[in-house]
Amino acid sequence: MANTILSLSDRVVIQTLHQEKRSLQYIADYLGFSKTSIFNELHRLPGAYCAQLAQRDHEVKLKSRGRKLTLTTSLAHFIEEKIKIQKWSVEQVAHIVKITYKTIYNWIDQGLLNIKLTDLPDRGIRRRRSKETRGTFSHGRSIEQRPAEVDSRQSFGHFEADTVLSGKRRGQAIATFVERQSRLTIVKRLGGRDSRSMTEAILELHDQLGSKLKTLTVDHGKEFANYQAIEAQTGVALYFAHAYSPHERGSNENRNRVLRRFIPKGKAIEEISDQELVEINWYMNSRPLKCLNWKSPIEVFIQKMFK
Repeated sequence: MANTILSLSDRVVIQTLHQEKRSLQYIADYLGFSKTSIFNELHRLPGAYCAQLAQRDHEVKLKSRGRKLTLTTSLAHFIEEKIKIQKWSVEQVAHIVKITYKTIYNWIDQGLLNIKLTDLPDRGIRRRRSKETRGTFSHGRSIEQRPAEVDSRQSFGHFEADTVLSGKRRGQAIATFVERQSRLTIVKRLGGRDSRSMTEAILELHDQLGSKLKTLTVDHGKEFANYQAIEAQTGVALYFAHAYSPHERGSNENRNRVLRRFIPKGKAIEEISDQELVEINWYMNSRPLKCLNWKSPIEVFIQKMFK
């Protein structure tokens, strides 16, 4: 069929045949459209299909397609701040301002926004992981013993923990704790890279969260070697991921990549002020996430924390 756009009469036929309980394939063959087109048309609007309402919706959307979006100064400033300062992705910004992400990319390509490609996330590009330089150990409770409710993210209070280094051999480090259900990230400064510093950070986290901190999933980095003392003092079980299996702490890995946009490798942690760390915490947790149905981690965390 040459025409690929449904007319009002086509829609009336679809409504009539659908009410007669005809199959999608029958309607598609009858009109000469694909089965997918008929399915999408029947689900154009919520509720029972109505040809008149569907036609009106089609006409409204057809008009809006030809309407050019105006990039105002205030909108440009908003987009630039979110992407360059707060490290949002283009998709996150697009959702908030109610435009397509392709529009933002077009504005960037046209030089209408003061945003460079280096300001954007890696968009899924995986770089070769640097060689692990931390000491390791092999004992501890395996992740295979972790309760199913933790795996499914149906229960609140289960965290993943990791260490972010500056790239130098000595000095301060950053501990990251990610709550699996809300994806909330808590960033803490570590005085060193040893188990004593990490133990102090975990004990502090337990003092802040109390019984809401239920489990920790970590790797076998030497900073977690004092896990038995941590479990004894807090009652929080630590589970250890398998070696070379970053997907087992996927939330941590994802949030660490975002953190690296604020603290690139090679930047000394000592150069970052406490106020900057507070701001980084806020920026990471106040952005809407698609996996949370476009809620922010802080929204979900507070809702669950005080439920």
